Amino acid sequence: MSVKKPGKSATQRAIAFLLILQTTLIGVQAENRLQQGDSPIEVLMWMINQCIPVLKQASSLQDKQKKDNK
Repeated sequence: MSVKKPGKSATQRAIAFLLILQTTLIGVQAENRLQQGDSPIEVLMWMINQCIPVLKQASSLQDKQKKDNK
């Protein structure tokens, strides 16, 4: 049986919130790029390139959480 560290849940919620915020800001920037005249394909490629580090970070945090729970 594993013992949960105090404050761990709050930390996880804060990280999740920051990742959601980062993804939302990428979406806002993409909308601005579209309004400035960039083509939808260029914006889509830019968004993918921006989201890959966010997804990698979320994945590594999830892996770390699984490792800590064992």
